[in-house]
Amino acid sequence: MTRRDGLIEDFLARSGWNGAERGKLAGDASFRRYDRLARKGERAVLMDAPPPQEDVRPFLAIARHLTGLGYSAPRILAADEDAGLLLLEDLGDDTYTRLLARGHDEKALYALAVDVLADLHGRGGAAIPQGLPLYDEDRLLTEALLLTDWYMPAVLGQETDPAAREEYIARWRQVLPQARRVPDTIVLRDFHVDNLMLLDRPGLAACGLLDFQDAVAGPVTYDLMSLLEDARRDIDPALIAGMKARYLAALPAIAQDDFEASWAVLAAQRHAKVIGIFTRLSRRDGKPLYLGHIPRVWRLFDNALAHPALAPVAEWLERHMPPHARKVPTP
Repeated sequence: MTRRDGLIEDFLARSGWNGAERGKLAGDASFRRYDRLARKGERAVLMDAPPPQEDVRPFLAIARHLTGLGYSAPRILAADEDAGLLLLEDLGDDTYTRLLARGHDEKALYALAVDVLADLHGRGGAAIPQGLPLYDEDRLLTEALLLTDWYMPAVLGQETDPAAREEYIARWRQVLPQARRVPDTIVLRDFHVDNLMLLDRPGLAACGLLDFQDAVAGPVTYDLMSLLEDARRDIDPALIAGMKARYLAALPAIAQDDFEASWAVLAAQRHAKVIGIFTRLSRRDGKPLYLGHIPRVWRLFDNALAHPALAPVAEWLERHMPPHARKVPTP
């Protein structure tokens, strides 16, 4: 038995779950893993997030904030913050991803998720818990640089020229203020079908929320864009347009021009980040599975770059990463 196994056994014993059946539930792109526990007809989920790579405190804070507002994040059943162990309410198996694969009503699922966001964003400042980090320019730039620092060397075979990298940063500084033409809210950051669930609960509580520990305070457009410009699945443009209209109808104070400019800038930023992350997962972490999504993400990136607000970044990419060079890196 490893030291980590001993910590987990002690935690489960203290939590009253010693002797429970344990089965692997899921892993993700981080160091976290999840096990399902079962005993006497009850179920729970063990989150194993080993320090120092992971810190469960942000997850705890955001989960409690969301449940306090009436949304369906997992309830916290037990916690050992120092050991990086949480015992969570088990929300079941019906992720949006699985339901869509089984032919569930796509429009109904997306409408529910959009309504949750509109309701959350309609709360104004009350949606943002105290002390939440800001999704500020430095954080956005650091993420956008994953394209130059990981993807470009992988496909071009050389490190990105430092002068070109500095120009890339300057171009982003030109366009990022456009993202803030809309109000700020809590941004869950990974709001997409893999992290949403359908629950047998009334109203907005029917939408289960997962994977929000990286939440920040930033523009209201981000999570909606993350949902509808999904790096992992194609979505009908008509459905995207309909869901945007549904959201804006619920929040009429947001001007459509401001919304579209903010959306385009944040979409471009996220797609640059994701292309870099998927490359890093392959090159550094030995997880090449994500590379297959890169062509889709480039298509989404190109669509965002067509907005006039992105002209400075689009021009830089045309010179330094032209379309013929936008390949899938070798694993």
